[in-house]
Amino acid sequence: MTARLFAWFQYLLPQHALSRLVGWLGRLEQPWARTALVRGFLALFRQVDLEEAAEPDPLAYASFNAFFTRALAPGTRPMPADPQALACPVDGRVSQCAGLVDGTLLQAKGFRYRLDRLLGAPAPPALAGGSFATMYLAPYDYHRIHAPADCRLVEMRYLPGALFSVNGATVSAVPRLFARNERVVCLFETAFGPMAMVLVGALNVGSIATTWAGEVAPGADRQAHAWRYPESGPGAVRLARGEELGRFNFGSTVIVVLPEGGPRFADTIRAERRVRLGETLAA
Repeated sequence: MTARLFAWFQYLLPQHALSRLVGWLGRLEQPWARTALVRGFLALFRQVDLEEAAEPDPLAYASFNAFFTRALAPGTRPMPADPQALACPVDGRVSQCAGLVDGTLLQAKGFRYRLDRLLGAPAPPALAGGSFATMYLAPYDYHRIHAPADCRLVEMRYLPGALFSVNGATVSAVPRLFARNERVVCLFETAFGPMAMVLVGALNVGSIATTWAGEVAPGADRQAHAWRYPESGPGAVRLARGEELGRFNFGSTVIVVLPEGGPRFADTIRAERRVRLGETLAA
């Protein structure tokens, strides 16, 4: 009942206005604002680990957003020893990991949603019969997203939508949440076939950015957009396994979809387990 009340309360909130306000506050570079926000955040989220950060002093960052999207120190997260293994793209917690059923993904007990709706267009056939992992990034987690495998970007889509929270309580109460929220869809080609990565926005997420396009969400006109990328030459985007792909300016969710007959998710990638960037995601 508490989860449902929390979810219904979010229907009444000015979700986008609140998220824009959070984004504006996070970018303030006045020392008093930066210090107050960073110290308040650290007091609220004592799980924040700065030992692996490239800059461990939380007050050395120009703004709260710079602190929140801080880089890790070089060499902190080695990739899997097996060069063919996929690397976990984020720090976070697995909320679901399973095969697709008739083109649908499991959100929570009693809730499924269609892959086509999540991607904003018909899914490649290989993905419709594939498997997926949904990973939730809590506010205290590292918030950069990395490529699980060597890949080439084929298409990126910005899909406007709601901004419900993506914590466990809301995910278990709002139907089709991940296919309703604002999101950035990245479709890649790899040695094992197509791969999708969906960066899902959420309440208070100031923005979603990629390394090749900068800030993508929120879109200026809140209209759906799609960008195609060439296989080679100017404008082509290729990423090596472990290379930074994008970042969230507050906690959110990443969904990785692998093709039928492709790599199998590792036994360690299961619901409710904490994961770390660089550990084996699939092989």
